Amino acid sequence: MNRRKYIVNTGLLTCGANIATGDLFAQENPPATQHADLSDHRIDKVEYVSPKYHYPRLVGRNSKSTHGSRKDGIHGQHHDVQCVKLYTDQGAMGWGRAKKRLKDKDLQETILGKKVNELIIPEKGIRDDAHRLLDPALHDLAGVILNKPVYKMLGAHGPKATSVYSGMIYFDELDADGKPTSLDKVMKNCQWDYDYGYRKFKVKIGRSKNWYPHDEGLKTDIKLIKMIHDEFGDKGVDILVDANDGYSLQDTIDFLKGVEDVPIYWVEEPFHEDLEKSRALKKWMMANGRENTIYCDGEANIDYPLVEKMIIEGTLDMHLTDIANYGFTRWRRLIPFLRKHKAVASPHAWGDMLKTHYISHLSTGLGNVLTIEGVTCISDEIDFGDYKIKDGKLHVSNKPGFGMKLLI
Repeated sequence: MNRRKYIVNTGLLTCGANIATGDLFAQENPPATQHADLSDHRIDKVEYVSPKYHYPRLVGRNSKSTHGSRKDGIHGQHHDVQCVKLYTDQGAMGWGRAKKRLKDKDLQETILGKKVNELIIPEKGIRDDAHRLLDPALHDLAGVILNKPVYKMLGAHGPKATSVYSGMIYFDELDADGKPTSLDKVMKNCQWDYDYGYRKFKVKIGRSKNWYPHDEGLKTDIKLIKMIHDEFGDKGVDILVDANDGYSLQDTIDFLKGVEDVPIYWVEEPFHEDLEKSRALKKWMMANGRENTIYCDGEANIDYPLVEKMIIEGTLDMHLTDIANYGFTRWRRLIPFLRKHKAVASPHAWGDMLKTHYISHLSTGLGNVLTIEGVTCISDEIDFGDYKIKDGKLHVSNKPGFGMKLLI
């Protein structure tokens, strides 16, 4: 990718230019500030809940042979997500995803009885890395108390609406036993996502790793991408591909050769981060008409120093690490590092729409987020707020905090 030309043309280079430059591993623990509203509130109760949600359809397999506890690799449809609710002595409540529960001792020593401004600085994020499990909830709580959406706490340097892509186009032609059926099932899912409002499709590739004989799997990947382009290319749909580390370097090159007449918006995780292989792929892309295809990585089993090096030298164009696993505050510090090196962001959001909406605030708050992973969810126990997808863009909520509610 011609990084500088692309970022300038999209306006990403100048968004939030007044934000101080950071680096990938920046750690801060700023002193408590005198936000009167936050200092008036003390945490007096912490509660964990696990609301249920589901996808509009069963989500199948990617290149990996297993997923979580499932040995068949299927991502499923019905799930729940652990969340934490933080209450204050003044009657405010904020909530967010919480991958793990804090131990009672940690709650007593570091959270309960603390003033909110001792836990989060709106201009910076959470004060102590020990509070990472409460990161989204503390941002939501601060926004509720200050009556501000999170993006305004971050500075509102970015666009109110950001490009969004469908992140749930998987190997849906495989039956329950992993046997291929018709690719029409995948095309049907693409149509559903188009009707929903998405104008970018991220399509899983890498069938040759576990589910097909090698040559047949690669051939099927190529065939499907051509089918999607033939059906949706004239409708303004961009195609993103994600191999989930299922390709070799040669597989990746052979795939790109096979779809040489199809514009590919990005190539994600073709293989696990490897300096020499990544350099070779980038060199091939630049020499073979793929200079505007984004090369992105940094999602799974991340070697952070290596990803940092590849971003600095220009091999990687985009960082993908997960918004929740890495942390909302850490992402606030990562954005300036990427901007400094003329790279862009699209934090991983797969799993639930809470993460999609968190990223919307990161984008509107700081800029430099090129597109957001859309994870369409339906729930009777979560009100996902007034976020809207229109013309292929996700419009951020203007309500306090993250603008979502728990209904349990």
